[in-house]
Amino acid sequence: MKEVTPKELKQLIDSKADFQLIDVREEYEFDEVNMNGQLIPMGEVMDNIDKIDRNKQVVVHCRSGRRSATVIQALESQHGFTNLYNLKGGILAYIEEVGL
Repeated sequence: MKEVTPKELKQLIDSKADFQLIDVREEYEFDEVNMNGQLIPMGEVMDNIDKIDRNKQVVVHCRSGRRSATVIQALESQHGFTNLYNLKGGILAYIEEVGL
């Protein structure tokens, strides 16, 4: 599975790169703190395949990186995605290493 580190994600954001950021946490988690990504809770991802861009880099994140890794594995194996990247350590690592 491809990954990006928190610092690599920060560079993508700062450079205004053309990528999609998807948050697979639950709505209450997103409401507490978020990185302005598109919220698609883990349990709803398979019903929202059409919202995931196949033509640019897509960074998927959750709290710690576990749920997003599970989502990526399912999307790659069941739907043939090849452009997905897991945020290593999730939003917790991003906050710790980069800040919000």
